[in-house]
Amino acid sequence: MSNRFSDTLFQLIHSLEKAEKRHFKLYIKRSSAKEDLKIVQLFDALDKLPEYDEKLLLKRLPGIEKPQLSNLKTHLYKQVLASLRLLKSTESIDLQLHEQLDYARILYNKGLYLQSLKILEKVKEMALAYNQDSFLIQVISLEKKIETLHITRSMQDRPDRLTIEANEINERRSMITQLSNLALRLYSWYVRQGHARNERDEVGVTEFFKKNLPANAFEQTGFYERLYLYQSYCWYAFICQDFLLYYRYARKWIALFEEQPFMKTVETGHYIKGMHNLLNAHFDLRNFEGFEVALQQFDEFAQSAVANHHENFKVQTFMYLYTARINQCFMLGTFKEGLQLVPYIEEKLAEYALFLDRHRVLVFNYKIASLYFGSGDYATCIDYLQRIINDNVDLRYDIQCYARLLHLMAHYELHNYDLMEHLTKSVYRFMAKMQNLTVVEEEMFRFLRASFQMSRYKLKAELEQFLNKIKQFEKNRFETRAFAYLDIISWVESKVYEKPMSTVIRQKYLVSRKRRYAVAQA
Repeated sequence: MSNRFSDTLFQLIHSLEKAEKRHFKLYIKRSSAKEDLKIVQLFDALDKLPEYDEKLLLKRLPGIEKPQLSNLKTHLYKQVLASLRLLKSTESIDLQLHEQLDYARILYNKGLYLQSLKILEKVKEMALAYNQDSFLIQVISLEKKIETLHITRSMQDRPDRLTIEANEINERRSMITQLSNLALRLYSWYVRQGHARNERDEVGVTEFFKKNLPANAFEQTGFYERLYLYQSYCWYAFICQDFLLYYRYARKWIALFEEQPFMKTVETGHYIKGMHNLLNAHFDLRNFEGFEVALQQFDEFAQSAVANHHENFKVQTFMYLYTARINQCFMLGTFKEGLQLVPYIEEKLAEYALFLDRHRVLVFNYKIASLYFGSGDYATCIDYLQRIINDNVDLRYDIQCYARLLHLMAHYELHNYDLMEHLTKSVYRFMAKMQNLTVVEEEMFRFLRASFQMSRYKLKAELEQFLNKIKQFEKNRFETRAFAYLDIISWVESKVYEKPMSTVIRQKYLVSRKRRYAVAQA
């Protein structure tokens, strides 16, 4: 993250909406002493700064010395959070449950343990209704404490019932922990490495998956157990490029929310991520009709109150919705139409810079570069690829490799042959070092090295030979990355048939649609 957003208090203040800023001012004036008005001055000064600059900040706060600033910032940070907690207390189920638990503890500490038990019973009902087992643990723990230390004259079987409930919840939480750990570690593997590069990668991931998948995982009926089970299978299948399995579990993931629609408001982030994976699965399988249906469903969700309830959800929805729209352009060959999305995407990337992780920006830069490549604007394609190549990040080595290969291809299209020899060696070394070279890419480098000095007649023959070689690997799982990231086959076909790459892809889409229609009518 740039220095512009390096200060945590600055980040927090600049994430606030107008209503939240107004509420903070009212809250602080109502609940604080006169000396706390200094933090209002600090709040206003930080709010007006376009980027964090401590020297400039101190100049705008004449009554505050540098030694005081650290303590004031800490105090202001706590007060902003307290204001937000008060304002947002009814906006999510977990905040409501936390609030009620706090009330139960306050009443218990006041000696009003029967009143505390009544609130705990309500919290338990709400937690059960919304699958919030982590709160049930806290409720039962306080109930057991009250029953152990006081004579409540409650029902005689209460101790036995609490014991059974505690055991059941501990078992469920243990299963949820195992499955969520598995899902997280598989996702982390993908973010670092991308897809499995070879059989050794796949064997390693498969062994890890089987070793960490609980034996009775499929017997679970709880929402979160199934959610993390389906997520684990999604990441595993995606890493191994088993796209049919990936689709099946992405579909199960979304079906969970269709089965319990109220969970979209509780786990909105998981629903958004699930829709992203379902769209990705349709894209990878080139299921045009399914993609269109899912995209419309996601587009409708993006307009809903749930999706716009928090900044976090708005950012996530934007990222995945526009990733899907770009992917649709790749499927249909409508690269130039896709370029019309770029100004808006750039605007939103700047607006949401505070909230976006580098991985997501990396992916957008690669996809936008691919749009420019497919539309024939190779110079602008190179500009976007340079953002990836010059950004020293330690994730998505696959995209970093393919960004360099696409960069090489763009220079080839621009006939920058004086750069090609050096670039080819550099990119080859980089991909070999990352152990990212497939047979298709080896053939790609072989073709590029041989083609620099060829005549037009010989070049066409070489292209046809190159096309025949790589088409053999179209169905090979460990070679499909080259086709998914770059669509090398369509690029070579555009050279052989002397048509724009967008036209080649568009014709494939129309043929596929006609074939599917014929099958449906049969």
